[in-house]
Amino acid sequence: MTAETSQTLDRGLRVLKLLADTDHGLTVTELATKLGVNRTVVYRLLATLEQHALVRRDLGGRARVGLGVLGLAHQVHPLLREAALPALRSLAEDIGATAHLTLVDGTEALAVAVVEPTWTDYHVAYRTGFRHPLDRGAAGRAILAGRGVLPRTPGQEHAEGAEERHTEPVRYVLTHGELEAGASGAAAPLIGVTGIEGSVGVVMLAEAVPERVGPRVVEAATEVADALR
Repeated sequence: MTAETSQTLDRGLRVLKLLADTDHGLTVTELATKLGVNRTVVYRLLATLEQHALVRRDLGGRARVGLGVLGLAHQVHPLLREAALPALRSLAEDIGATAHLTLVDGTEALAVAVVEPTWTDYHVAYRTGFRHPLDRGAAGRAILAGRGVLPRTPGQEHAEGAEERHTEPVRYVLTHGELEAGASGAAAPLIGVTGIEGSVGVVMLAEAVPERVGPRVVEAATEVADALR
C-alpha cells in the first residue's frame, strides 16, 4: 500500500529543486508550466516559501532560492561528516596521510570532515573548515573533474582560458605544492550522489604521490558516495 503523502509539500519541494537547478531564477508562469499547475497555486507556494526565507523574488518577479536554504545546508554538514568518517578513517590509516571530505561552497572548496592517521611520526595539518579555490589543490580540482572540467596546472594556462574540458571520466587528480609547499595531494570526485558536489582525498608531505594512493582514494570516494545515498 502506498504511503499517504502531502501534495502541497511535494509541490513546494519541487519548486525548490527547480529553482536550485537554474542560475537566473524562474517566473511564476515558468514554474506553473513545469509543475503542471495553475499560476494561483504557484503564487501560494512561493508566498509560503518566502515566509521561511527559502525563496526570494527579485524586482523582475523571478523567483530564486533564498538565503534560508543556507541555514538548512549548514545543518547537513554534521550528517555528511558522520556518514563519511568510517571510510576516511580507513583511508587515513591505510595511506598514513590526512584524509578529508571536501564539498563545494560557492566558488570554493570547503573541508567538512578531516581524519589524521594515528601511527605516523608526522603528517599535514588539515583542518575542518579549511577553504581554497576550486581550481587549486587536489580536492577542488577533483570536484571540477567531476563536472567534466579540469583546470590546467599553474604555468600551463593558455590563451583560451585555464580550463580544459574532457570527455573521458577522470578517476582521480594529483597535485604538488599548490596549497602548501612540500605537500602533495590526491583526490577523487564523489559520483552519483544527488545534490552533493564533493571529493574525497588525502594530503601528505611528499614530493610525489605513491602509485597506489590514487586508486585507493577512488575506492574511498566510492565508499563515501555509497554511505551518502
